[in-house]
Parts: sequence; structure tokens; C-alpha cells
Amino acid sequence: MKARFTPTTGQPILDDKLTMKNNIKIYSISVFFFIFGYFVHATDYPITGSVERLSPAINDLISKNAKIEILAEGYVWSEGPVWVENGAFLLYSDVPTNKVYKWKKGMGASVFLDPSGFTAKSHRSGESGSNGLTLDSQGQLVLCQHGDRRVARMKASTQNPKSEFVTLAANYQGAKFNSPNDLVYNQRGELYFTDPPYGLIKKEKDPNKEIEYQGVFLLRKNGNVDLVTKELERPNGIALSPDEKTLYVANSHGPRPIWMSYELKKNGLIKKGKVFFDSSQYRKKHPDRLGGNDGMKVDVKGNVWATGPGGVLIFSPEGEHLGTILTGQRTANCAFGGDGSTLYITADMYLMRIETTTKGYGF
Repeated sequence: MKARFTPTTGQPILDDKLTMKNNIKIYSISVFFFIFGYFVHATDYPITGSVERLSPAINDLISKNAKIEILAEGYVWSEGPVWVENGAFLLYSDVPTNKVYKWKKGMGASVFLDPSGFTAKSHRSGESGSNGLTLDSQGQLVLCQHGDRRVARMKASTQNPKSEFVTLAANYQGAKFNSPNDLVYNQRGELYFTDPPYGLIKKEKDPNKEIEYQGVFLLRKNGNVDLVTKELERPNGIALSPDEKTLYVANSHGPRPIWMSYELKKNGLIKKGKVFFDSSQYRKKHPDRLGGNDGMKVDVKGNVWATGPGGVLIFSPEGEHLGTILTGQRTANCAFGGDGSTLYITADMYLMRIETTTKGYGF
């Protein structure tokens, strides 16, 4: 019999017939060893997947002994992880269930916000919850809200969460956004975010769609919104290089599965863009690796950790594919946490992690 844990209390339910998908199962097996006169407490999680090493450079980023651990499971589509230093925990979205979850070492997973992305009392189908999450310079939680079609800030602190939000951006030139998806702040406190149609019930054909394209936008500190680009069919994950001279954007459009890099002007808008990596041939070579180009993060050395077919693809700053963290699942997003060297991964119904030998940018 396997002990399972409720997502709200973390209390064990000893029922091997429990199969409800939304019960988050936290694996924590405590083993005590007596070594050299000391008791050592170890926590063990299930291991999955592998690391594909295409370049010797990957060995400087991930130890050959590193393992992919499953921390929790049972989600519908986990997304948007962000590490909260004040309290040492991870937050992440379960988009279709309209919830944000919290995972903390020693405590496991629990519901942090419900609702998270669609706050009206009426019923709404589709991907209604929050997606990408980040923290502003004050440590407040900022969310891409699919159902409410906006970027918003939680009013309460991350230590006392409540589903009450302040709108930061809801429209461009009077037209409602499609469904803001992922986001990243620059050092000036301005916010880049993507706006694909995934949160609209009928996607591009939804009658409530007000912007004819799928854009990348920049929210200024004064509240104004600028269009960065509208050239991508489905802009998704977004990240900045450490020097903030380059903006990376994933395009999750099946016929054109590319990551773009854009040289930035001093005003934060783009000069020109180029294809950073085209995964078309990679997909043909590995048809069993499922998933699209999605969320990503950058480490202190400028390497890009981009979720895509099969897991997390790791690119050098020049766009060389160094290796892949093969999760075996459709993989949505990732975030560095802890001391900056742990990579947390949201992959379909799972929350995973792997230890690296680098640190995420910002740690």
C-alpha cells in the first residue's frame, strides 16, 4: 500500500484504491542510517528520465550523477513555476483547475490560491487558470491570468495569500488581451509578457478575441503597454539574457517550432530578431518526444534552459544544443530555486527537479 497525501493538508490517506487525479501524491520516505556514530536523515523521491549529453559542455552544467526527481503529481497541466526566497518554497500553476500550488521541502504540496486566473463566479471551460508566475521587485506575486485575460498582482503577501488581485495590464489600445501566458521583468521593473490564444475557449477562432494577432508586449512602469512584436503565431515562453541585451521568445506553433532571439534597443523594444534554434529537425529525429516549445529560464552564464519536445533543452548563448533533460513527459516550464542551482520542472501532471552545477540568473 502506498501512502498518499491530500493537496490541502498533507495528511496521509492509506488507501491504495484512491485514484482521483487531483489528489497530489507526495513521495517522502524517511530513512535513518547510523554512520560513524551519527544519525543521518534522508528524503527519497521517485527517479525518472535521463540527461542526454550532446556536448562536453553539458557536464559543466549538470553532474553525471544528477537525477530527475518527482516531487508531486496528479495535476492536469502544471505550469509557471517561481521560487519564493522568503519562506523557501516553490509556487506553480495548474492551469485547467484554476489553482496555484505551493511546494515546500518537508511539507510537500498544498493549494496556495483558488481561484488563480479566473475570478468571476460564473462557470468557464477551457484553460481558465493562471499560467506564468513571477515576483516583482517587492516580492509580490505577479500572474498571467488566462480566464481574466490580464496580468495581475496578488494584493496579499506570499506569506498570507488571498485570491484578490490588482490589474497591471488588461488591454492594448483598448482591445482585451487574448490570454497572457508567460512573463519576465527587466532590471528597470518593466514587464515583458506573451499573449497567445490558449486561454480563449476557441483559440484563434474565439468570437471574444479582440486582438487579431498573438503579440509580445512590454508593460512600462507608468502602466503604458507597448507592442514588442506580432510576428509569431503562438508566442509562449519568454526570457532575458543576463546583460538584458537579448530577449528570447518561444514560438509553440507546430508548423514553425522556433525559439527567437531579439536584440534590444535601450528603450526595451527590439532592433531585429533571428532564429535562435529551430526544433523542426529535432522533432523529426525524435518523434516520440512530445510537447511544444514552451517556458524557459536563463542561467548566470547565459545558457538557455528551454522546455520543449521531450523535456528541457539546454542551449549555449550562441544557440548550440548542449543536451536535454529528458523528463519523458510533455514539459511546460522550469525555474531555478533553492540556492539557485536546483532546476524545478513542471511536466504535464508532474512537478520535478534536478540539481545543476550552475545557478539561475538572479541568484
